[in-house]
Amino acid sequence: MKTGGRLALYGLGLAVAFGGAFAVAAAAVPNAAVAGWQENGMKNHDADNAAADAPAHGEHSLKGLSVDTEGYVLSPVQAPAVVGEPGELNFQIQDATGAAVTDYTTSHDRDLHLIIARSDGALFRHVHPELDAATGTWSLPWQWTDAGSYRVFADFTPTGDDATGVTLTRLVHVAGEFTPIAPQPSRVDDVDGFQVSIEGDLVAGSAGELTISVTRDGNPVTELEPYLGAFGHLVALRDGDLAFLHVHAEGEEPKAGETAGPEIAFAATAPTAGRYLLYLDFQVDGEVHTASFVLDASHGGEAAGHEDETHSDDGH
Repeated sequence: MKTGGRLALYGLGLAVAFGGAFAVAAAAVPNAAVAGWQENGMKNHDADNAAADAPAHGEHSLKGLSVDTEGYVLSPVQAPAVVGEPGELNFQIQDATGAAVTDYTTSHDRDLHLIIARSDGALFRHVHPELDAATGTWSLPWQWTDAGSYRVFADFTPTGDDATGVTLTRLVHVAGEFTPIAPQPSRVDDVDGFQVSIEGDLVAGSAGELTISVTRDGNPVTELEPYLGAFGHLVALRDGDLAFLHVHAEGEEPKAGETAGPEIAFAATAPTAGRYLLYLDFQVDGEVHTASFVLDASHGGEAAGHEDETHSDDGH
């Protein structure tokens, strides 16, 4: 997964939760079908989404499983329909009355984080659209590089003294043929000349420690710079339904000019046994890089494997 689309994470003292299961098979999305979905605002499809994404018993705390929660709704997402077509991606966060939300609480240096991941996890981006305060519409220039079905996650914190983070999601389909990639366990990633590795295990139902190390040419990197209010930014998705949790690393918010490394520690709790996709954004010399990993969470008492596989440009 060496394309421009990858994402960010980070967090100790935080339990990392994720989500479910998808079919891995060659697939194609016809142009006409996509055009129809967009013309109808994807209403019918999103109604199916909402039902399919309803949390199962015992998974009510998982994020990124629904178009609406806690009185907020993610509107249909408008975006180019096919690969290579330049355009704009836009959407609104709406309240229970259907009115667009225009006031937010800044979290991790932004009012809203937009995460976009293909259903197989092979393509991943973490970006920050701009808000039109007059209409409540978030937008940014957009062009798809690959076909497939994508989950669009809007992660934000409403205003209010007791407000907590909200994550809403919808599916967007991009016309064209594609072959989903089955993610394989991987604890090492080479990205932009950096070697990034992860140690530790995920165990369903109990907290475990994960440590990520960054080196370059065999030397530890101690020049990790603050990015979005931290030295590393982590996103974790459960293979399948891609349930999402936005987390951040331990420690106080770094000061301007402060650096750290080569290790970042995280505490993670997987809700179920299964495969998980992790994406780490880190910044060096003013440039953000993204490393990705695939870990299997074992049932309690089982030993997790340590496959040290390096990612290729083809994905996980």
